[in-house]
Amino acid sequence: MVDKVVKAYEWWIAKLAYAQSPVLLIIRLLVGVGFAQAGWGKLSGDMDQVAGYFASLGIPAPTLNAYMAAVTELVGGIVLVLGIASRLTTIPLIVTMIVAFATAHREALGSLFSDPGTVMGEAPFPFLLGSLVVLLWGPGLFSLDGLIRFTKGEGDPSLGEDR
Repeated sequence: MVDKVVKAYEWWIAKLAYAQSPVLLIIRLLVGVGFAQAGWGKLSGDMDQVAGYFASLGIPAPTLNAYMAAVTELVGGIVLVLGIASRLTTIPLIVTMIVAFATAHREALGSLFSDPGTVMGEAPFPFLLGSLVVLLWGPGLFSLDGLIRFTKGEGDPSLGEDR
């Protein structure tokens, strides 16, 4: 009986692996579009106002950092949507979201252990989480990274395939 349960469980896990690439695609699209919109909003808006906000948070070189954050979000978001150099791209995006938490969302970050729901309700959280997912599990097969791996005969790494 135990063997049947173990085999059924293993079968179920193997089937779930097929959902990994579509789920990673959805995460990349949602997070990537969100980042791109945020970056474009900063760049196409009043950068003096954004820099002033950064200065009010105590961020050094606020104008430079406002432009760096905006370009990182815009370019990083577009690159995530395409799924090229995805894991590398997530690193500056993660740093940007950590800085956002450490400055603009400091109070929520302080309640990380006492009231985790507060942290999860803050704007940077889904972007940070989505970026961490792509960093750790990659972009999936439905990406330019995945297409390159597949055409090189490496299969879908999320399924443990080799071609």
